[in-house]
Amino acid sequence: MTDTSVKNRRSARNGKSATQSRKPGMTESGKRVTSYDVARVAGVSQSAVSRCFKPGASVSKKMRDKVMTVARELGFQPNAIARSLITRRSNMVAVIINNFTNLYYPELLVQLSRGFDRRGVHVLLFTLEQESDVDKMLDQVWQYQVDGVISAARLSREQVTFFEERGVPLVFYNRALQDFPVSAICCNQEEGERLLVNRLHTAGHRSFGVIGGPTDSVVSYQRTHGALDRLRELGVKNVPVVEGDYSYDSGRAAFRELLQGMKKAPDAVICANDVMAIGCMDAARHEFAISVPEALSVVGFDGTATGAWSSYRLTTIDQPLEIMAEAAVNMLLERVENPELPPEQRTFSGVLLEGESARLD
Repeated sequence: MTDTSVKNRRSARNGKSATQSRKPGMTESGKRVTSYDVARVAGVSQSAVSRCFKPGASVSKKMRDKVMTVARELGFQPNAIARSLITRRSNMVAVIINNFTNLYYPELLVQLSRGFDRRGVHVLLFTLEQESDVDKMLDQVWQYQVDGVISAARLSREQVTFFEERGVPLVFYNRALQDFPVSAICCNQEEGERLLVNRLHTAGHRSFGVIGGPTDSVVSYQRTHGALDRLRELGVKNVPVVEGDYSYDSGRAAFRELLQGMKKAPDAVICANDVMAIGCMDAARHEFAISVPEALSVVGFDGTATGAWSSYRLTTIDQPLEIMAEAAVNMLLERVENPELPPEQRTFSGVLLEGESARLD
């Protein structure tokens, strides 16, 4: 009688089969179940098993169902580390963002995560207290051997060169270098601000204040100067600008500072993002009893879900977030597959959302 037969008879006396007695994910000999074990039981090749676990791979539904059924019975799970050693890819990408209180970024991360998840790619999130802290953040990114990076933070030309030297594809989100070719997905910030200014000016607003974001934020610079440039073209000069940090509290504080520097409240306040616009509105209404939009128009930028709440109904520029996130995912993975692709920039236009926080023409 063989050893296997003895084991089976002993298991049977205990009311269990040999399969039931082994630990999930382990063979009877105590070794971890591999794709070769799944292939043997399913009666297919090992490469067929690998394809079934690879998102987007060409495999019939019948084959996939058969392999997955056997895999579940055996308790098999693909070994991501072993696979990365074979493919020389970690199947992970890094996303770098600012750690400001900005309601726009959680929505962006959801869209990016969904896009990468559909392609079987995992996302590692790296946050910055301020954009000038990128150097020490990159030291952490390199440790994870990521396949590519999406950066919603400013990088210098020298830092971009590090990516090229390491062969790691990089795609900027909502920013780019003006004097160096990089791959980027952007919303036309200046165009959106010009649209807001045009509508406010046509509606009769002549006194303006601006609440900008941090000085080291490229997006804030583009939005703030887009508004100021258009106001100067329309003959509106000496517009006060107060810096915030994209947070709600800084929006409230910035509005107080604006009023301190002006003889009277402006006709309109242009804010560099929705969150500061909401803070500005609350300060105007609850601290200074200024009616919005009857006595003061407030506009933002981003199109966050919070801005649409009935208490605010913010007038803002809505960025095509889902479209931009999908474009960023595609652009990065295209360069992971083909590192020889040249830099590319895609620019998307925002859409004016006419809420109830501003008097427009």
